[in-house]
Amino acid sequence: MFAYFPGNYVWNLSVNLAMEMGARIGEVDAICRPLLDAASRGEDAGTQELMAAWERQGDVLVELAAEDEAAGRLLSAGEKLGRAATYFLTGERMQAAGHAPRAALYTKFLDTFARGLALADENAVRVEIPYGDTHLSGVYTRALEPDGTVRQDPSPVLVQVNGLDSTKEMLYRTGPAAKLARRGVSSLCLDQPGTGEALRLHDLHAVPEAERWASVVYEFLAAREDVDADRIGILGVSLGGYYAPRAVAFEPRFALGVAWGANHDWRAVQKARRDREGERPVPHYWDHVQWVWGAKDADEFFEIAERVHLDGILDRVKVPFLVTHGEHDKQIPLEYAHRTYDQLTSSPDRELVVFTDRTGGSAHSSVDNGSVATDLISDWVAERLGGRTK
Repeated sequence: MFAYFPGNYVWNLSVNLAMEMGARIGEVDAICRPLLDAASRGEDAGTQELMAAWERQGDVLVELAAEDEAAGRLLSAGEKLGRAATYFLTGERMQAAGHAPRAALYTKFLDTFARGLALADENAVRVEIPYGDTHLSGVYTRALEPDGTVRQDPSPVLVQVNGLDSTKEMLYRTGPAAKLARRGVSSLCLDQPGTGEALRLHDLHAVPEAERWASVVYEFLAAREDVDADRIGILGVSLGGYYAPRAVAFEPRFALGVAWGANHDWRAVQKARRDREGERPVPHYWDHVQWVWGAKDADEFFEIAERVHLDGILDRVKVPFLVTHGEHDKQIPLEYAHRTYDQLTSSPDRELVVFTDRTGGSAHSSVDNGSVATDLISDWVAERLGGRTK
């Protein structure tokens, strides 16, 4: 994994994620070089300086995009806005849950991302899925024909769900949506409860029973005229490597599942992190997880975490399932990938792929080289949902 900040895994992870979303190395250097001293003070200290630095560079890109737009260069403007949104999100997700300025930056991020999509004329639209008395939001990408036109017949879809601290836009930028579209498969990148808009704007906290929201999402997609209801799969990244297997186990209408990082026993990971074993994904970690899960204190959080594991349920999975994991994952032990795979005893088509030094993508959820994972996942899904690989 690219280590801009010596010894600071959490800050380095954020840089790698930004680059996977399309950050440019020269802009990353301009943002991060003044932060080297702040990063040396640890993962929690200096995060407000970090947010300000990423936001400043994003603001510059917004200004440059406005100049492009005024000159009628809309595609260039859209690309710059897309990158600005990446920088806004990178700064926002590194803040403490109660840090008030992050709310305004998140609003700016959403607006910038949406305007960037529109100006760049990307194959992606916002969707809102009714959920209780509010909604879940997603980015929907349509399957393409070999000639690049949008596929008109009912198409297969892969739902893509977040981990602990990612968002639908991060999934869209780093995930396989564009690759799947070229293979004839649509995508829905989702902010499920506990993530993105669901948490920040609608106070929807994570729940161990992923099927509660996954079934609603399945039914929303199955009702669309452009979706083949018999060919809807679900992928989860990082903590989504718990959510996706859980959803497939209890919602049998999903046609397949993918764990991009096998988060088989998240309860054990929390106990290890309490003992300072293994790395963490964001600063201010314990405040963050209590916010995500709606826990009033650490004791309630650990009570919830006791339910976040896959033992005893994976034999319910009766559809194809792909498990991927990085050999050098510093957050989730590799043994959990083997545990998930070994317990998928009823799957007619299960596969475990471990990314290594040779292949690349060997860090947590392939954040060091996401193209390795997205190529593999896109091909595997297309082969099983009736897409194409050439």
